[in-house]
Amino acid sequence: MHTSLLRATYAVMSVLAVLSLASPSSAQQAPAQSQPVTIPAQAAPSTLVPGPLPAASGMTATIPADGGGKSAKSTTAGLHELSPWSMFMSADILVKAVMIGLALASLATWTIFIAKMIELSVVRRKLRAALGKIGDARSLAEAQFALGAGDSILSSLLAAAMREARLSAGISGDAGIKERAASSFAEIVRAEARRIRLGMGVLASIGATSPFVGLFGTVWGIMNSFIGISKSQTTNLAVVAPGIAEALLATAFGLAAAIPAVIIYNHFSRVTKGYLELVGRATGAAARLLSRDLDRTHVNTRAAE
Repeated sequence: MHTSLLRATYAVMSVLAVLSLASPSSAQQAPAQSQPVTIPAQAAPSTLVPGPLPAASGMTATIPADGGGKSAKSTTAGLHELSPWSMFMSADILVKAVMIGLALASLATWTIFIAKMIELSVVRRKLRAALGKIGDARSLAEAQFALGAGDSILSSLLAAAMREARLSAGISGDAGIKERAASSFAEIVRAEARRIRLGMGVLASIGATSPFVGLFGTVWGIMNSFIGISKSQTTNLAVVAPGIAEALLATAFGLAAAIPAVIIYNHFSRVTKGYLELVGRATGAAARLLSRDLDRTHVNTRAAE
């Protein structure tokens, strides 16, 4: 019975020694990974005599691994701010060049819009006022006097009619004078149409090409994103999304440049058409005044005879 009691006490002491070694409250905490516990077998003494038990330092113990393999790593990375400016700064150099070019195209669009709005409003107002002034004029000289020193296209038309009448006096009949005057009027109207449409070709080019330029930047950026994905060997959305967002920003720039350009171009097409109709009215007024002067000249000549 004493032998059984001593053996039980020895077993309890062995377990307590193992637990004391495995306890996390030791001087230095045990690492996350450990080796399995091995306790060397000791032959039970054939004869146990009362006395001190064997010291626990004769045992070797290792702590089993906590079942898991790899230890947890901190995967906290700095948050990638997906603002337009940060996406632009982190984009590829070619994508940056595309976006800068589209930004300059958009700036040109709005510059042309402001300049043409001011120009068209001024010339339309001047031409309407000039047509109102010569409404009651009976001759080219009277109409020119009514206009004064104005710089509207109507002044140019009246001057061309008077010059043609003076140069053709005594050379040919009324039909030839009117024909040559009409040719001069057509040249003046074409020159005015070219002048008033100046800048609209730029708007048409920006509206037509900007989406494709932005799409080119997007394709290039997505291609670089796929290359980066293959190098990082991950399809994590946090890794893939920034590159694709930077690429799509080029398309956004292209649309931002193209949509206003198309709208402004269509608006100026309508406004320019209305202004050229006023120019046509001015041409008709100048032609009527020239015809009156020619008829008046014939009447005076017959009266003199």
